[in-house]
Amino acid sequence: MAGLRKKRRIQLIIAAFVFLGLSTALIGYAVRDGINLFRSPSQVMADTPEPTEVFRLGGLVEHESIRRGQGTRTHFRVTDGGATIDAFYDGILPDLFKEGQGMIGTGRLIDGVFVASELLARHDEAYMPREVADALKAQGLYKPDAAPIASSSSGDGY
Repeated sequence: MAGLRKKRRIQLIIAAFVFLGLSTALIGYAVRDGINLFRSPSQVMADTPEPTEVFRLGGLVEHESIRRGQGTRTHFRVTDGGATIDAFYDGILPDLFKEGQGMIGTGRLIDGVFVASELLARHDEAYMPREVADALKAQGLYKPDAAPIASSSSGDGY
């Protein structure tokens, strides 16, 4: 009798671990497309992502680089001071999107051009996304008096 109880208990524990592992695998599979890594232009140039990889590119819109095309098509360049990447967005630009301002775009790098599916601009003169500020600090271009860093958990800028 005691051997049967012990055997059932072991089977139950094994079944629980299998269920836990399967649940973890299914959750990981479900969220894998929702995870977008942030990269600065210097990081993109150093380690070029695959054309199928979706990631977030952040930096400053380079001065005199915005060129508007037909309809809502816009070409521009994103820089972090160390590298510059050509970018393309087909959609309505945020009101605060302009040259010299911080931006973060979600998209893919296709033939050396960042094709954005979503574009976000900072929400006021004193805002700098934490990822962009960290990238600028790494390049030695960040000026702390110019823009306080927003916490990445606030979410009110985007």
